Formats: sequence, structure tokens, C-alpha cells
Amino acid sequence: MRKTYTVINGVKNGSEIRFLLEEDSSGHEVKAGGQLITDSEKNAFVYLMDDTVGYTHIQFPKAVWSLLADSLVADKEPVLVWGKKDISLDNFREELNMLIFNIEGNHNYGEEFSTAVEEVFKERLSTQ
Repeated sequence: MRKTYTVINGVKNGSEIRFLLEEDSSGHEVKAGGQLITDSEKNAFVYLMDDTVGYTHIQFPKAVWSLLADSLVADKEPVLVWGKKDISLDNFREELNMLIFNIEGNHNYGEEFSTAVEEVFKERLSTQ
């Protein structure tokens, strides 16, 4: 069974970005999956975590997108606080960068979602 956790907030300390989950996930063992997808219906980016039975989804709602944008210029991958364990979100920045450039001007994701992505990530989109 797939489980979805939602990031409720994050903390930026210098170039380190840490994301916190909405609920206790400490009883669930996972590792970074290295893949980021979208859920345009929920206006969220979703990071896939590997577990013993498949994938666990970590949802990044629009409320934390400004930290996602900050992660693109950081010198290391963001970290997910998973119970008492910190998990580096492998390949996060590369996947996010690829997605935002694919979403720009592409209303196949839904006009509301693509417009929101273009607004939040406009600084990054203007540098390429």
C-alpha cells in the first residue's frame, strides 16, 4: 500500500534546507528514491521514496515552494526529517530543475499549476 506524507514546512539555515512532515513517520523505513513528479490536481511536487513494498510519496504543497526554489541554488540536496532520521533527497535539485523547465508554458499540467510554477520559480526560469 502506498503512503503519502505531506511536508508542512521547512527550515533554511545557510545553504542547508530541511523539510518537516505533517505526521510522525518514524515507524516507516524508507530511503531516497531520486525521482520527483508532479500532482497538478493538488498543486504539489511529489518526491518518491523507496520502501520495501514500493514507493512512499512525499508531497510538497505550494506553501513550501519558495524553499524548493531556494534549493535550486543551494550547494547540496535538501534534507527530509523522517522521524529521528535525516534523509538527503538524492537527485532532488536536478529533477526539480528539469520539471520546472518542462512545466513552463506547458498547460498540459493545468493552467493553474503551470502559472503557479512560473510565478514561484520565475527567477530560476529567467536564468536559463
